[in-house]
Amino acid sequence: MNRYVKILSLATLFMAFSANAEVALKDSSEILGKWNLYAEALKLDGEQKAVKIEWDFKADGVLQTTSIDSVGRTKEMKIAIKYMVENGEIKKQTTPGQEKYESCKVVEKEGSKMILKCKFLYFFLTKI
Repeated sequence: MNRYVKILSLATLFMAFSANAEVALKDSSEILGKWNLYAEALKLDGEQKAVKIEWDFKADGVLQTTSIDSVGRTKEMKIAIKYMVENGEIKKQTTPGQEKYESCKVVEKEGSKMILKCKFLYFFLTKI
């Protein structure tokens, strides 16, 4: 009986690690197109803050972000930043016009859903 408890514990531990395994992207073709960024969170299983942002990964290495602010004066803000896929990760500019990049790992990508882990936040996206 003690042996089965140990095996069950190891199996549970293995499943926990494999559930959070990262997805290595082969190239940018796996993410090209428009994505709806609908939530962000500090932790993968933490409280999600709802956002309304569209990310458009273009073939020329530009990530066009369009945010919608229903209570602000501008209503819509567009920002173009550079991105690339290297070593299975998305590297995107932290600030437009500066050559400083942050790495974002794909934590989960299944069907039209994708979760990214960037430096400080998790981003929850659906393909449009």
